[in-house]
Amino acid sequence: MTPALDDAFICDSVPADIMDGLWAAGWRHFGRYFFRYSTQPDAQGTTQTITPLRIDLASFSLTKSQRRVLNKNAGLRHDIVPATIDDSLRAMFQHHKRRFTHNIPDALETFLGSDPGNGPCECRMVRVFEGESLIAASFFDVGQTAASSVYGVFEPGHARRSLGIFTMLLEIQHCRASGLRWLYPGYATHEPSAYDYKKQFRGTETLDWTSGEWHALSPS
Repeated sequence: MTPALDDAFICDSVPADIMDGLWAAGWRHFGRYFFRYSTQPDAQGTTQTITPLRIDLASFSLTKSQRRVLNKNAGLRHDIVPATIDDSLRAMFQHHKRRFTHNIPDALETFLGSDPGNGPCECRMVRVFEGESLIAASFFDVGQTAASSVYGVFEPGHARRSLGIFTMLLEIQHCRASGLRWLYPGYATHEPSAYDYKKQFRGTETLDWTSGEWHALSPS
């Protein structure tokens, strides 16, 4: 049996090409804290197997349900700008986190650090507006040939819009237009979980922790 991974380090600054290599090896980071782990307990204490994911942007295409999400939100305005944290985002995060019953996060800074605009790598954010009101945001890091989704938030009153999927689709569009090859949407689990929505994107691959190789995700 392969021993479980549970690695971490602290770093203030990482070059773009090195970030690509870290993501390809299953690493993620929240602020200066870099980590990778291959198992985690669920709410009942049962061990789950962590499954790092990445989307081959050259192979990605929209599903019917994803087209519906884009059409449903076609009237919204969005932009993509350097990542910052302000009071409006903090307030939306406090509303958003009420959806969770397990591993409830403390603050947006838990995922982004206190100043995401100053490293450890380039971080951008998608902002989605209904009129002048900010209703969703997502954050993603950018390397040399790849990007990595960090976190997304939305106002729970707009849940019917599937804004988590919408901002991820906007990240994919942006990364493809920027000539990137991969988008890492983060960890899921081998077992059914709340992260299964990440597995619904065409072109998704999963990392074999033992061999270090990436393989096309088998249909569930």
